[in-house]
Amino acid sequence: MLPTITVDVGTTSVKLCLFDAAGALQASAREATPTRADAWGEVYDLEALDAVLTGFVGSLDADERRSVKRIAITGVGESGGLVREDLSLASPMILWHDHRGADRLSGLDAAARREIYAVTGLPVNANYGLSKVAWAVENADAGSAADAQWLNISEYLAARMTGERWAEYSLASRTLALDLGTRTWSASVAGLLGVDVGVFPPLRSATEGSLVTAAFARATGLGTDVEVHVAGHDHVVGAAGSGLARGELLNSTGTTEGLLVLREAPSTDVRSERAKLANGLSSTGGDATLFASIPTGGSAFATLQNMLGLDADALTAVVARLHARYLAGEIDLRGVPLVLPEFRGSPPPTKNAKARGVIAGLHSDTTLDEIVFGTFLGMALQFRDVLELFPEEPTAIKVIGPASRNPLWLQLKADLLDAPLSVSRFPEVVSVGAQALASGERRSWAECDPSEVDPDQGRAATLAEWQHGVAPLWQHLKEGAER
Repeated sequence: MLPTITVDVGTTSVKLCLFDAAGALQASAREATPTRADAWGEVYDLEALDAVLTGFVGSLDADERRSVKRIAITGVGESGGLVREDLSLASPMILWHDHRGADRLSGLDAAARREIYAVTGLPVNANYGLSKVAWAVENADAGSAADAQWLNISEYLAARMTGERWAEYSLASRTLALDLGTRTWSASVAGLLGVDVGVFPPLRSATEGSLVTAAFARATGLGTDVEVHVAGHDHVVGAAGSGLARGELLNSTGTTEGLLVLREAPSTDVRSERAKLANGLSSTGGDATLFASIPTGGSAFATLQNMLGLDADALTAVVARLHARYLAGEIDLRGVPLVLPEFRGSPPPTKNAKARGVIAGLHSDTTLDEIVFGTFLGMALQFRDVLELFPEEPTAIKVIGPASRNPLWLQLKADLLDAPLSVSRFPEVVSVGAQALASGERRSWAECDPSEVDPDQGRAATLAEWQHGVAPLWQHLKEGAER
């Protein structure tokens, strides 16, 4: 592969890495994702984000900077803003979970919603880009946005480095405006929200890049031969980094939890539409993807810290203790509260951003350990619910991200599913996937140093009996959380 700086703009943090030609990590940094509030919601603080990027490049020594041949950018899939030809902004750069355009969707009837799913493979939802685009076009600076185009935050950063505007396939397939059949922007779907399809830029694969500008090279000390690539949607880039094959499922964990499979063609039948599964494209524009996002993933760790007054080290110690007790058969499930972990909204098939978590079965003697255990057990049960929405059972489940460092979460998931998990011990699967895409090469799962988490038949049987017993209450909690 080619020596590469990778930039991963996540919900919680921005991760920057330098990989050498062998894919070995040479330097890394992580900073909180810089955002700020505006009158409508939450937007990126672009000056602060630029400082994060240039600060990392500046921290590399001269030899390291001279070695760099690629910059590969990945990140969240539904953010964006209107960017003029001179790269100035005609709208704020809006975060993925900001719903400022949601009212543009309320007037769509059932026929329009079916058309949108059939064409774009996405259920109508304000997380996706199109309603934000409609809002941005309507609220753009009067008379000064004629040449503005919608760019995802990753695409905007690439434009700043190269002077060129383009869209990458996997990110484009999160806009609610891409025709998956033709791999082109859909004028008919964009028109349903009064958006001119010309607001979307030309499409490129993640393997197609552009050279940095001379000005960017001078400002950063990088060579003028450095090529910038938009690697794509972070979960999809994780699939590239894990060598995901068709039939396998990627469990990509971060602030949220993603479930992703590769397919030959989109799945837009009635079953998938009702399940609100999200179709898309891989970063190369070749394979189709089928994806579901669980809003509460690794963020549950921070929720428990706040709820229970624990710092990260203390909660990590609790998790380790509970894992040991669970393996030793010392957890009595009768005393564990049932936790619906919709702390950040609900997953498919409801996808309700206003849903909230519920804890049922608290007693006067409920312990901190039981609340923590119940939370991760509830997350495993929620994962099982979402997995059952997919049309085929996966041949393997590959886990990447922070969950790999949580043995309790992993073992509960394996036992509840009664299926083995293959877990990456290499922590930067998304970033090295971005390097591979920018280098035009493939990665294998073996390079991720996987370990196996196998189910235990006794514990699996116990959890199956518990799950059967709580099923009516679980369903009641889910229905109540949606109201």
